[in-house]
Amino acid sequence: MDDKDSVGGLVLGLMVGAAIGVVVGLLCAPRPGKETRQMLKERAEEARNGVSGVIRKAQDFAAEAKQKAQARLDELRGQDMA
Repeated sequence: MDDKDSVGGLVLGLMVGAAIGVVVGLLCAPRPGKETRQMLKERAEEARNGVSGVIRKAQDFAAEAKQKAQARLDELRGQDMA
């Protein structure tokens, strides 16, 4: 469960980091409304892509862990029959 908690923490960290980046960007570099909206759109897309990548990695990790657990279970079942 530690790995699952780590992935959740990473996703939360990415979301918080993206939000902080947007706020700091708005406060430090005032721009006209159109430019600000474009910047926000780009940052949101970057955050979405980052989160999507983390989710894919978590899914891959879970699938691999399931396969390993199933193989180990099958192995243990085979030992019980012997």
